[in-house]
Formats: sequence, C-alpha cells, structure tokens
Amino acid sequence: MVGTMMDLESSPLERGNPRARSMEEYRALYRQSLAEPERFWSEQARTLSWFHPPYSILDVDLEEVDFSWYMGGRLNASFNCVDRHAAVKPGKPALVWAKNEPGEYKVYTFRELKHHVGRVANVLKAHGVRKGDRVCLYMPMIPETVFAMLACARIGAVHSVVFAGFSAEALRERILDAGSEVLVTANEAPRGPKKVALKAIADAAIEGLSQVRSVLVARRTDAEVPMRPGRDHWLDEEMGKHRSTCPITWVASEDPLFVLYTSGSTGKPKGVMHTTAGYLVYAAMTHAHVFDAQPDDVHFCTADIGWITGHSYVVYGPLANGVTTVLLESTPNYPDAGRLWEIVDDLKAATVYTAPTALRALIAAGDEVLSRSIRASLRVLGSAGEPISPEVWQWFNDKVGSGRAAVVDTWWQTETGGVMITPLPGVTPCKPGSATLPFYGVDLALLDDEGRVIDGGDVNGNLCVTRPWPGQTRTLYGNHRRFRETYFNRFPSFYFTGDGCRRDEDGYYWITGRVDDVLNVSGHRLGTAEVESALSRHDVVAESAVVGFPHPIKGTGIFAYVVLRPDVHVESKEQLIGALKEQVRHMIGPIATPDRIHMVPGLPKTRSGKIMRRILRGIAAGEREGFGDTSTLAEPTIVEAIIDRVASQEGVP
Repeated sequence: MVGTMMDLESSPLERGNPRARSMEEYRALYRQSLAEPERFWSEQARTLSWFHPPYSILDVDLEEVDFSWYMGGRLNASFNCVDRHAAVKPGKPALVWAKNEPGEYKVYTFRELKHHVGRVANVLKAHGVRKGDRVCLYMPMIPETVFAMLACARIGAVHSVVFAGFSAEALRERILDAGSEVLVTANEAPRGPKKVALKAIADAAIEGLSQVRSVLVARRTDAEVPMRPGRDHWLDEEMGKHRSTCPITWVASEDPLFVLYTSGSTGKPKGVMHTTAGYLVYAAMTHAHVFDAQPDDVHFCTADIGWITGHSYVVYGPLANGVTTVLLESTPNYPDAGRLWEIVDDLKAATVYTAPTALRALIAAGDEVLSRSIRASLRVLGSAGEPISPEVWQWFNDKVGSGRAAVVDTWWQTETGGVMITPLPGVTPCKPGSATLPFYGVDLALLDDEGRVIDGGDVNGNLCVTRPWPGQTRTLYGNHRRFRETYFNRFPSFYFTGDGCRRDEDGYYWITGRVDDVLNVSGHRLGTAEVESALSRHDVVAESAVVGFPHPIKGTGIFAYVVLRPDVHVESKEQLIGALKEQVRHMIGPIATPDRIHMVPGLPKTRSGKIMRRILRGIAAGEREGFGDTSTLAEPTIVEAIIDRVASQEGVP
C-alpha cells in the first residue's frame, strides 16, 4: 500500500504520483485528489520509508473535530530525513550553513548529519529525555538547531522551537505551556551586525523555574556565559561523550512530531501540534511539487527555523526528499542588499523562498545591487508570509529571475503544515498578486459572515477548507477545546483560516489579509493589502502599511503609514499626500481613499520581517502606550519614532 523499508534504493522524488507538466495534468490530478482522497494520499505516502505501513489512510470524527492519518503505520522522521539518504548517498551535501559573515559556509553531508544527530540524540537521552517528552529549542540559525530537531524526532521526543527573537517572558510562557524540562540554547546569536545574548535571556526565562532540569548550550561564539553547575552543560562537550550511533525509536503515525507556538487573538500563544506521518508526507510532497525539486538541487529558503516555514521548507521537506538545504544565519540585507543573491551564486541555488517584506526592502535598495550577481542557477522564486503586491511580484520575476525563473506566490499557515494555494512552476499561468489555485487535496470554499457558501467567480468571502489534509494541525497542545473554538466554531464542519479572500472569474484566489485586516468602510469590505499595493506603486514609496481606525461617519477609516525611498526629498508633504490619495482613488476607487496618510521612518517589524499591525492600529486610534510585548521587534525604538512622526503631522489630513 505504501513505501516500506525496502524502498531505500529509489529516490523519494521518484516515488508517489507523477508531477503535472501541464494545466490539463494538474486539473486531472487535482480532481483525482478530491474524488479518491484515500487512494491519492496513500500514493503520496510512498515517498516515505515505513517501518510498518498503515492499515488505514484517514479517520475523521467531525463531531469531535478529530482527524487521523495513516493509522497503524510506524515510522521515524529523523530516519526519513537522514538515515535513508546517508545509506545510499553518504557524501551528498545535506545542509549548507551560510554563516553570518558573507562568504563563510560550512557543508554537512548526509553521513555527517547522521553522526551529529545521533550524538545529540544520545545527549538528550543521557539527560533523561524519553519518547513523548517536550524539548524546548531557543536557538539561532546554526547547524546545532537542525541537529537538535532531528535528534528529538529520532528518539520520539517532541521539539518546541521558540524563535530566538522572543523575550524571556515569552520564552518562559512557552516552556511552561509545553511542560519542557530540557532547554537547548546558545551562548550568543550573531545576527547581522549585532549579537543577541541568548543564554542570558534563557537564564532570565527559567529563573526560579524548577521544571527545567537541564540546559544544553551550543558554543556559537567565544563569549563566556554563566553556567549553573548541575543544570547547564556545553553541548559540544556533552556530544564528545557519546558515540554517533543512536537507535531509531519507531513512532506511530499520529504521535506528535513538534509543537510550534503562534500568536493568539486572546494574547495567549497557541501551541500548534503537528503529528509525524501526515505532516512529513505533506511537507515532502509540497516541497517536491511547489518547487519542482530535483535530486541535485540546492534549495534556499531564507526563513528562520523558529517559524513554520523554516520547519517545513528549511528542514523537513527538503531533507525528506534528499535535497541539499541552506541554513541562513544572517539577514537578507547584511552587509548589504546583495546578500541573498551572493549566496545564490556561491551555492548555485535552484530555488529561493523568501517573504514579500524582505523583497520590498531589497527593492528600496535599488537595482544596482542586483547587477553584482548572475543568479543563472535559479529556476523557482518563492514567496510566502503575506500577499505579494503585483509590483513586487513583477520585480521578483523581471529583475531577480530575469524572466527565466518561475514565480510561486504561496499561501499557507502554521496550522496547515505546508503550502495550500500555489502555482506549480512551469504549469500554472500566473496573475501577479494572486496565489492562484489550490494544491492537491485542498478543497476551498468562500463563506459569507452568516456561513453560507458563496459560489461563482468575482466574489469575496471568508476563506475556509472543506475537508482534512495530511499536514493539518491536529490540536492545540493541551487545549483541544480551544482548537475547536478557534478553527471550527465560526463555521461548523469547515476549517476557518481567519483570512479574507477573493476568487476571480477564473477561479484564482487572491488573499485580502486577515479578516481583522479587512476593513469595513461605509459598508464596503476593503483588503488592506490592496490599498498598500496601490500606494506602493508610487515612485517615491518604498513600502506601506494600512490599518483601520475609528471614524465618526464611516465607522472605520483608512489610516496609511508610508515609508519613502531613502533618496527621496519631499518639498511639500501636502502635495505628496494628495498625490498618493489620488493614486489609490484611481487604482481602486474613491471608497478606498485613505483618510489619513503619514510618512514614517520605518514600520514596526519582528526579526522575521512580519509587521506588528496591532501597534499601528493602536497608534492610529490615538494610543501612545500599552502596546503589549514589543520585545520581538527588530528595532524597538521605531515605535516611538512613528508616534513622534504621527504627532508632528497631526494637522496634515
């Protein structure tokens, strides 16, 4: 029925269903995936190696909101990502670490990766970690982070990676929620021109917390840090005590692989839990199809491992497929905006997967930087994290890819485990700004606010998924009731994504942003992304962010923050604001004209590049403090700068 341990001689990219090479083939395979889901997903599971194949593909209990995939199967994610490749191609590069400083790389073959993972797994076992235990990783983008993730998977432990930009308070909250008794961190984390004192933050997070019995510290720099005897241990010294062979713990398909925390509307983070078989099948399959992965590819995803994109498309997807993956320690603009393209040329990367936020920053630096690189190896250019505007899409296609590489603008979430809406490179005709069509097995629906399905094209609604898929989160760790309430209460029997969406006359999907980022202006629903796109088309605008604010007449007014290009000198703010309003009015319509436009020095972004819109909404509403935890901001001082700039322009409409 599915792949077994005897499949080691064939590549996982050669098993499973064939890939579509035309729209006709895509539509046929898509129809099959919906008409015969169990047969379809059984075929996809052939990409994995199983200790024991499953007896059942899917079990659904809608009343309990419970979904199970590949029941009866036993496998191991670490084996699938490491051992089976090391057995047949031990010398092939598995992981390339692009260090913080330009031109510095370290390559790990599959054989070397297996040895490092085995040693870390033995270290974890020596510190009492057993199957089902949660291990918290508060780590920079270094190889030891990947070793630790795969080591947890190897022994059946559940990793909980916490983004290294989070504060001590946020880290503590996640350690407590997951019940982690072992913490893996590093002494310091180089990040561009700065160094983050991770060990100091970790110490503050677990101060007085007897729950954490062991802290393993990776030695990233030469910096000495306080080490508490009996609790704190240098990871390299601990690894030196153990052999590289660590037996595999075969786990059940539905055993947890990891917990990853994402923001909750109530302020308490949600522990999204993904299970082993379904997640790994989906991560591997989407990586193979969305990026048209070939066995000799170098796959370059710029995401931090602290987020789901790093989990699925830096670690699990590429490695499950036996593809070389790149781990970027630095930022896309360190030491300058040419860093990504330098890495592409150095490593001959076939794919680059990044965020529109990063692309907008690179655009603002000017095209001269691009002229220093060739980028001839690129076949696929990927975008994720937020809707990409048509202008940024066009720059990505024309300038970065020189019109030769396919652009895949993908939509998905932490909860989905992998890409849900995407073009297939070389197959799907693209419309700049649209995520295009659903991936195999993904059945979408648009619902109105009363829960009625909206048929046809050229319609807007709440984006929902009508049926389960293997990569779907199974629950929120320790709180299944909250899982039901968050994703299934609003529209019973549908998974509610929380996003608004437009479906055009060709069936293409256009994400309009989170529902709370869809503004109801005088009874009209306007996506903030659409207004931002119109503003960014003006020559002087580097980037923009649009939020709603209380309006006495319209209910909700439109408040726009605009960052100008660095070489722009504005003679008259009033004239520029008038021109920007006219541009939006012309491109979208009078109803979308911003009520307030303010030129600001920057936007409040996390270190992963996500704009913290709740801060912008607060400022627009007249708040000057009480913005909650801002410790994850890349530049905490930007908030005060925005407040000052808005205050100085209060008299400007």
